[in-house]
Formats: sequence, structure tokens, C-alpha cells
Amino acid sequence: MRMNLPNTLTVSRLLGAAGVMLIMALPFPFSSTVAFALFVVASITDFFDGYLARTRYGVTAFGKLMDPLADKVLVCAALVSFVGIRLPYESAYSLVPAWVVVVIIAREFAVTGLRLLVATRDRGRIVSAGNWGKLKTVWQMVAIIATFVLLAAREDVLPLLNVSQTFLQQYDEAFVITSWVLSTGVVAVTLISGWKYFADHWDLVTAEM
Repeated sequence: MRMNLPNTLTVSRLLGAAGVMLIMALPFPFSSTVAFALFVVASITDFFDGYLARTRYGVTAFGKLMDPLADKVLVCAALVSFVGIRLPYESAYSLVPAWVVVVIIAREFAVTGLRLLVATRDRGRIVSAGNWGKLKTVWQMVAIIATFVLLAAREDVLPLLNVSQTFLQQYDEAFVITSWVLSTGVVAVTLISGWKYFADHWDLVTAEM
């Protein structure tokens, strides 16, 4: 069976997520910049596959299932890659704490389970993203893109400028603090958005407790 263009773009986003992780794991020149560019391109396909599905090709069951899944895989691929990175002058800390990724993945599993529960118990009810869900996605993208930009500057730009070791040390310290602040913000919005999902459908959750 041949996939239509929107579904092809969705699958390409999954491949992009794998590519981001692979590139981040390989130490070659400008790898961070290449991974960042791939992440941006993969993120852009999220707009086009949804737009094309709604306006030209039609929404399919495959798209409904795989489109949000591809988004989550892409985000988690970037965050997991950041967990494995430690800067030379801040080697005691990873760019993103591992617990941040655990919280985000746990939230996604929980909300996915809630969607399945709602689909089983009340087919007339829709679990829409809502404002907090959209805000969560925006915060995740802002945090990931900001981290990628700072990382690409640290690994691919600053070494070419022959800056002092003191400057690099200060940059690493500021980078880690910035990344952790962004990560904490993402976790806060992620937890609130997850709580909103369950609060709005708590009657179904507790129906057979």
C-alpha cells in the first residue's frame, strides 16, 4: 500500500528523530549544527503534514495515530541526546537532567493511556490538546532549539574564534544554568498540561475504581 504525502512526511519525522540521535552520538565536525538543522527540518514537516491532510489529502487513521507519536519521538530523541552531553568545564552535569526526560516520557504515556480510555468508554468525547497542551509543545520546542543553538555555538563556532579558556569556562557555566532553567520550565508546563487532561476526564478515570 502506497502512503500519501502527509503520512510520508510523518514517517520522515520518525526517521529524522533517529537521525538526530545518531548524529549527536557521532563526534564529527559540526555534528551539533547538522543535528540542529535536521531537527528544524523534521519539526517543519509537522506543519505541512497536518496542513496537507486537512486541505488536500484527507485525514487518515494512520495519520491520527502516527502524527502525534512522531512529534513525541522527535522531542524525546533531542532531549535524550542532550542527557548524554557534558561540557568540558561543567563535566559534572549533563545538559538536560535525566529525570526531566523521565517525567516527560511518563506524562506522554499517561496521556496516551487516557486517550485510549476515553476512546473505549466514551466515543463521543474528544481529548483535545487544549491551551496547556499547545503551550507544552511550544515550551518544549523553544527549550530544545535554544539548547541546540547554544550547543552548536559552543562546539562548532567558538573553537574557530580562538576565544580564551576563561571565556569558555564562563560560557559552559552559563550554558548549563540556562539549559537547566529551560528544562525545569518544560517539566512544569508538562506536568500542568498532563494534570489538566486528567482533571477534565477524571470521571472516566475513577469510574471503576
